[in-house]
Amino acid sequence: MGLLECCARCLIGAPFASLVATGLCFFGVALFCGCGHEALTGTEQLIETYFSKNYQDYEFLIDVIHGFQYFIYGTAAFFFLYGALLLAEGFYTTGAVRQIFGDYRTTIFGKGLSATVILTGVWHPFARPSGFTTLRVAKGQEAAAVRFVGITYVLTIIWLLVFACSAVPVYIYFNTWTTCQSIANPTKTSASIGTLCADARMYGVLPWNAFPGKVCGSNLLSICKTSEFQMTFHLFIAAFVGAAATLVSL
Repeated sequence: MGLLECCARCLIGAPFASLVATGLCFFGVALFCGCGHEALTGTEQLIETYFSKNYQDYEFLIDVIHGFQYFIYGTAAFFFLYGALLLAEGFYTTGAVRQIFGDYRTTIFGKGLSATVILTGVWHPFARPSGFTTLRVAKGQEAAAVRFVGITYVLTIIWLLVFACSAVPVYIYFNTWTTCQSIANPTKTSASIGTLCADARMYGVLPWNAFPGKVCGSNLLSICKTSEFQMTFHLFIAAFVGAAATLVSL
C-alpha cells in the first residue's frame, strides 16, 4: 500500500505541461528533420533532371542543400538531448517546489528509503528532509530553471528564423503548382499557356546564366504530375508543419 501511495503521489507531482511540450517538440523536430531532409533530396533531383543540364549551374545549390542536411542532423541530435534535459528539469523543479508546500508526505515506502538517503546523502522525493535542505534544493532547481528558460528563449528566436526559412520552399512549390493548375485549366486564365513558366532563376535557386533555367507550358504540367514533384511538395509542407509544432512547444 505504501508503494502504491508513493507512486500515486509521484504522478500527482509530474509536470504534465512539460510532458506535453516535450512530446510536441520531439514530434515537430522529427517531422521537420525527416521530411525536410527528403524534400531537399527531391529538390536536387528535380533541378538536375528538368531545370539545368550543366553541373556548374547547380553546383553551389547542391553544396547549400548538403549544408542544410548537415544542419538537420545536428538539429535532431541537439533537440533530442535538450528536450530530455528540459523534461528532467521539469520533474526536479516540480518535485522541489511541492516538497516545500507539503504536497509530498512521508510514506512507508519513503521511510524505507530514508535509510538509503541518510547513508548516501542523496535527496529523493519520497523522504521528508529538513526545511533548510529542502529550501536549498528548491533554490538550486530554481536557478537551473531560470538558466534553461533563458536558453529556451534564445532557441525560440533562432527557431523563428528556421520557421521562416521553411516557408520559402513551400511558397516556391505552391507558386509552381498554381501555375500548373492554370495550364491544366486554360479557361481560367487569359495568358497563353506557352508563357506560363516556372523559373528557378527568379527565386535565386539557379544563376541567371543557367540553361534552360525554366520550364513552360505543357512541359511544366508534365513535371507537376510526376510523383517526385508531388512528394517533394508535400514533404516541404510537412516540414513546415513540424517547424511550427516545434515553435509552439518552445
